[in-house]
Amino acid sequence: MPTLEQLAVGDEVAAATYRFTRDSLVRYAGASGDFNDIHYRDDVAVAVGLPGVLAHGMLTMGVAVQPVVEWLGDPGRVLGYQVKFTRPVLVDPVDGAEIAVLAKVGAVTAEEQSARIDLTVTFNGDTVLGKAQVLVSFATPA
Repeated sequence: MPTLEQLAVGDEVAAATYRFTRDSLVRYAGASGDFNDIHYRDDVAVAVGLPGVLAHGMLTMGVAVQPVVEWLGDPGRVLGYQVKFTRPVLVDPVDGAEIAVLAKVGAVTAEEQSARIDLTVTFNGDTVLGKAQVLVSFATPA
């Protein structure tokens, strides 16, 4: 488990890549109950003006925080998480899609024993989640 004293603004704390396939979208739809056709049918996605099947925004958001959770070693240390959806993740029927996540220390608050971890989440070189920030606690559990 990292400590607050080890952190400095700008430090890279985690990085990972994740692949989405059409199969993973269907599995996520089943788990989440989000069966919107744009997440598995090209014809419907195109009919509503999209370039093709898109990954669920909440799937992208959920996967993007995973490297921080793994770095912390305890999901209970995540106090808050916010993102702004900026671009869709287009999932090719053959090749799928790969997102890259880079997590850096954005702020350290010694008084509150917390840090803000800023995420850069990209797909094909474009940022897909803006202002993606994770507030984490380093306080000793009571």
